[in-house]
Amino acid sequence: MKSFLLVLSLFVLCAGGASPALAAQDLVVGVNPFPHKDIMLVIKTEVAEEGYNLIIKEFSDYVLPNLALAEGELFANFFQHIPYLENMNQQKELDLVWIAKVHIEPLGLYSKKIKNIGELKSGDLVALPNDPTNGARALRLLQANGLIEVKEGDLVTVRDITANPRGLRFREIEAAQLPRSLDDVTAAVINANFAGQANLNPANDALVVEKGDSPYANVVVVRAQDQDSPAAKALQKAANSPAVKAMIEKSLTPKGILPAF
Repeated sequence: MKSFLLVLSLFVLCAGGASPALAAQDLVVGVNPFPHKDIMLVIKTEVAEEGYNLIIKEFSDYVLPNLALAEGELFANFFQHIPYLENMNQQKELDLVWIAKVHIEPLGLYSKKIKNIGELKSGDLVALPNDPTNGARALRLLQANGLIEVKEGDLVTVRDITANPRGLRFREIEAAQLPRSLDDVTAAVINANFAGQANLNPANDALVVEKGDSPYANVVVVRAQDQDSPAAKALQKAANSPAVKAMIEKSLTPKGILPAF
């Protein structure tokens, strides 16, 4: 009997005498590779202090991360700017919201064949992103530098060009493929993240580049139903932390990428 009571006492002590630490809550976050994954690795360290473990899932396109988020495969994503998000919400009837502005990736015009925009001539082919928001953004960049004139409106396309004094031709290409198009076109307007993957620096290599007051801040996005959750609040705090800002300024600003907070 004494032996039985001793064994029972040891079982109770082991089972309830010391509470193990609670396991971190997993949050799956979808990102594009550069610079979003690099920044998210810093956010991962910051948010761990709040009891969350970020699982980072990479995407190479601009459509699937929003669909995966809407379907609940992700808790959040980080790859897009606000106008793109708004357009996707409308087109795909999604209910996604941004919770933190993180950085700005200035759009730039790049070329392997000319050194400045003054060399552009009639018949030269310029590649543009084929998604509505970045395509419109690219046209506005060309207009700001006197190459074309475009109608008023948010989502303008090549069909909305009203003046083309250089006689340029345009080809719309998936954003991720634009760096590879440089061998086949005279110039291409490329997003900074894809330019960076091709070792193109907006600050040094772009013929022209968006100004620092660009409204196209890249944001962390969640489903509307999750925006007020503790996990979303922790992710928001981490995304706008001093550590993230310091990383952007030290590692990414020399490549033309700027903090947005």
